[in-house]
Amino acid sequence: MSMTPLAERMRPRTLADYMGQDHILGENSGLRKAIESGHIPSMIFWGPPGVGKTTLAQIIANTVDRPFHSLSAINSGVKDIREIIAKVSNQGLFGVQNAILFIDEIHRFSKSQQDSLLGAVEKGILTLIGATTENPSFEVISALLSRSQVYTLKHHSKDELVALMERALKEDDDLKTKKIKLKDTGALIKISGGDARKLLNALEMVVDQAYEGKTLNVTNDLVTNIIQANIANYDKDGEMHYDVISAFIKSIRGSDPNGAVYWLARMIEGGEDPKFIARRLMISAAEDIGLANPNALIMANNTFDAIAKIGWPEGRIVLSQCAIYLATSPKGNGSYMAIGKAQALVKETGNLSVPLHLRNAPTKLMKDLGYGEDYKYSHDYANNFVNQEFLPDEISGTNFFNAGSSAREQDIEKTIENLWGEKYSD
Repeated sequence: MSMTPLAERMRPRTLADYMGQDHILGENSGLRKAIESGHIPSMIFWGPPGVGKTTLAQIIANTVDRPFHSLSAINSGVKDIREIIAKVSNQGLFGVQNAILFIDEIHRFSKSQQDSLLGAVEKGILTLIGATTENPSFEVISALLSRSQVYTLKHHSKDELVALMERALKEDDDLKTKKIKLKDTGALIKISGGDARKLLNALEMVVDQAYEGKTLNVTNDLVTNIIQANIANYDKDGEMHYDVISAFIKSIRGSDPNGAVYWLARMIEGGEDPKFIARRLMISAAEDIGLANPNALIMANNTFDAIAKIGWPEGRIVLSQCAIYLATSPKGNGSYMAIGKAQALVKETGNLSVPLHLRNAPTKLMKDLGYGEDYKYSHDYANNFVNQEFLPDEISGTNFFNAGSSAREQDIEKTIENLWGEKYSD
């Protein structure tokens, strides 16, 4: 039995072996052309765990034949970055091509740590490849982001995951010596959540514990029994990251403060980034509470600020306070549903013309053309309201906001009805 995990043994070494991400690596894609030409930009790979961010970075470095340096933002700092820059700069004196610096979990780098990369990236000393599970718009400084191309990596499809397991059974030096048949794949795929590393780790665990020298039929029941018995292994390594945060948010949405605090404790004990939790609380406050209690978003935003100031361990108290507040708050998703409806209509109808009376008229020509001519300034009228059209003619009267059962959203709906009468009635 190999001591190297199956996921590592099956790590692709070339683009030909790399599975998935066709939306960025297809035959005519810009990224593939850049890799094949050897002229790659600095880039950020954004996606969930186990989709191949690190692997793709290594493949790129191998393909373009550049020196490759790797850092993890968890245990590296400015000193490590400067050492690599100095090393690469000295090598450059001897005609060595600019190196690739891969930074895993770049979202965990502070602003000053990210700033230390700027000079080397700007001068072309380093080509940066960053990997993050968090939205880079929030976590990567704008100066670095503007100098990088962002690529979004997606979870693997069911077919890709099945193909990956079949390849492992045929090509892995250890597994190909065993008689293993995939009778069922549903449980393994469900456990993986689209995470290739998690999938292969689960498959290896099942084989290690169930193979006895005869043909092993991998079934859903067998997988479920073995994985449940070893569930701590998944928690310990943080591979249930997205399952736990999902349970946390759903507990808040379901108004269960006890569930919310339990899953919060799971994340804290698992070493989760407190800012990650605080961001999810902000999203929950807007999506699941919204107008039913506008103070919820203020609370969540203040929680994020407090976490940034005090960190661990006291930050857990602030997170607990916010989680309980959100869980016990009135719920409403009127604003969340409204923007969804509006975006769907925009995609359907395209860029409808802005009515003339709503257009900006900074020039004489625009004024002569009637831009803004018939606009009525609301504050000139009683109660700061006057009936006029604010939507394109083609969709006039379309109602995007529908109140839920919360008292606050009901009040908003009544206000709309009082002002507009039947115009926005469904």
